[in-house]
Amino acid sequence: MGNRSEIGARGFTLIELIVTLLVVAVAIGLVAPAIGRSTEGVRARAEVAGFSATLRHAREQAITTRQQHTVVVNLIDRHLTVVTGEDEVRWTRAFPARLTIQAATPSALTIRFHPQGTSSGSDLRLTSGAVTYHLTVDAVTGRVRNQRE
Repeated sequence: MGNRSEIGARGFTLIELIVTLLVVAVAIGLVAPAIGRSTEGVRARAEVAGFSATLRHAREQAITTRQQHTVVVNLIDRHLTVVTGEDEVRWTRAFPARLTIQAATPSALTIRFHPQGTSSGSDLRLTSGAVTYHLTVDAVTGRVRNQRE
């Protein structure tokens, strides 16, 4: 069996362990808020992307089927309803409770996509947490765009 100095040379002292844990705790304390902010941004982007995808799909369906498709944003029930020109409900999609929608005008909550690719146009602000996007539907092209504010 060796002497005490050989055994102590293979391990860490209590001070070294405490300093190492302190450095790790400080690093976690600095990184955690940044991770929280980035996940909020990713969540908001995904919610806005889903909303935009519904509008784009309605436009594609209007062109493909040669029938007007109307997207109605229901703020009270928190869902989007897509209706054909014959008043047939094609599909309904709920939007997350975190997502708030503000329309520039009340008519902006009803977006019509015509078979030629044009639309009635729309101007909306979508907010999720602290992140806000400006969503527009161009009346001439029917193109759906969103931009972070």
